[in-house]
Amino acid sequence: MTDIPTPTGRLHRVDNGVDLVLTRTFRAPVEDVWAAITDPDRTARWYGRWKGEAAPGHTIKVQPAFEDQAPWTDMRIDACDAPTRLALSASDTFGDWHIELLLTADDDGTTELRFTHHLATTDGIGDIGPGWEYYLDMLAATHANTPLPAFDDYHPAQKPYFDSLAADS
Repeated sequence: MTDIPTPTGRLHRVDNGVDLVLTRTFRAPVEDVWAAITDPDRTARWYGRWKGEAAPGHTIKVQPAFEDQAPWTDMRIDACDAPTRLALSASDTFGDWHIELLLTADDDGTTELRFTHHLATTDGIGDIGPGWEYYLDMLAATHANTPLPAFDDYHPAQKPYFDSLAADS
């Protein structure tokens, strides 16, 4: 096991629940980061494959690549405002998922990705948070062409951090 990556997630109370927010900064134009989160060949390298007609209101099929025997899951594209906003939702055995990715280009040539998982409650946050940290670090590693992180460095190591966020919120 290597050093445990420092978790970045934060919880924010909102009217209808809680938002888990994670950010990453890329030394790349917003269009390049947009392609990394939307092009099926590029998402396959850090999250998983997807297929279907990608358009707002349409449903695509997504298969996480780094989870054991992960089935294809239907994911609805709720909003797509290229190259700055993508909102997705899905339902599976773990519950309902409402995710939003916002990209902001800075004048210095960097792009910030703000990843938000809209949650009804903090139940299971100790498992959800480390998973998103891992996937976003996978995105950063594939984008920078650096070695991929190992999931075992995130979970269960980061679980206490996320559980403490839930306790404090």
